[in-house]
Amino acid sequence: MDGLRTRWPNSEVLFASKSLPAVGMYRLAQDEGLSVDIAGGGELRLALAAGVDPGRIHFHGNAKTDAELRMALDAGIDTIIVDNDDEIDRLERLLERPQKLLLRVIPGVDAKTHASQATGGANSKFGLPIDQAERAIARMRSHRLMRFDGVHLHIGSQILGTGQFAEAVEKISAVGTFPTYDVGGGLGVAYTYDEQAPGVDDYLDAIVDAARANLPADARLLIEPGRSMVARAGITLYRATTVKRTGRTFVAVDGGLADQMDIALTQQRYEAILADRLLEPWTETVQLVGRQCESGDLLVDGAAMPPARIGDLVAMAATGAYAYTMSNNYNGALKPAIVFVADGEARLVTRRETYDDLLATHAPAMAAALV
Repeated sequence: MDGLRTRWPNSEVLFASKSLPAVGMYRLAQDEGLSVDIAGGGELRLALAAGVDPGRIHFHGNAKTDAELRMALDAGIDTIIVDNDDEIDRLERLLERPQKLLLRVIPGVDAKTHASQATGGANSKFGLPIDQAERAIARMRSHRLMRFDGVHLHIGSQILGTGQFAEAVEKISAVGTFPTYDVGGGLGVAYTYDEQAPGVDDYLDAIVDAARANLPADARLLIEPGRSMVARAGITLYRATTVKRTGRTFVAVDGGLADQMDIALTQQRYEAILADRLLEPWTETVQLVGRQCESGDLLVDGAAMPPARIGDLVAMAATGAYAYTMSNNYNGALKPAIVFVADGEARLVTRRETYDDLLATHAPAMAAALV
């Protein structure tokens, strides 16, 4: 936050909460002076439950419902990022008082990342191309309750080259001159020993240099870091439950696809260690696998570690972003707890899901069975 403000004083940093939508994280973001970017009614409820000031919440999404927009308007959030003409239709019906709006624009930048994480290319499902954006802007400006404030872009996630961020800023400047430009997030991190990721200073330099060259000097500049803030802050801990040496050596743990879905979705690679035997020689290369009934439930392909034993503590690094977000109940798995650690002190912020929690939404069927 200070790094951006030093470079561009009229600026704001929003935590992209889809990367870790937990009440404890929302509260931490607010305490650290960040605003919050939400992308659905559930994230809005979590943010409000954490005590986040509604005046610091921005609402994204390409398919907001009437109910979600009503929630946001009733809460008095700061900004709605409009994605499409249908959303303008909804706001025309729902608005009863002035509301600040940004418009998401497709910058036409094909980010160098996994296809599922690229959001700024010409075929993106998010936002409007420039010609349609101009018409939508004119429409919002003509409405008595719509306070059109500027444009928003996002080119993707896990991006390891800063040049693409600068390119997006340059392209968005062609839409027009506005009070606010939200240039999104997407800065990648190093997940494995052989990956190289830009530093935060490199990222900010690229963004701000492009803003100085292309945007009004008095414009408000917003960025939305998520992954780059929380990924390396998180570690997932497992227990080894099975060690099997057949054609290959398989070390299976008490988690898997249900709490590391992005491995299957984006082929994201990770590193893992035996945390309680770290100083022993790493003499074996194993397939670290999960307990879900899929051959694709492969956590690490070729993890070097000491010969594993049942009960070993397995740590996967840099899992702070999207692991909890995408956690699910595959094979009846229970969603994990989240523990914050600072200055040697640990505190539980999200408890582990229980089987009673798992059954709660099935109460109608269980009640019917008793009749």
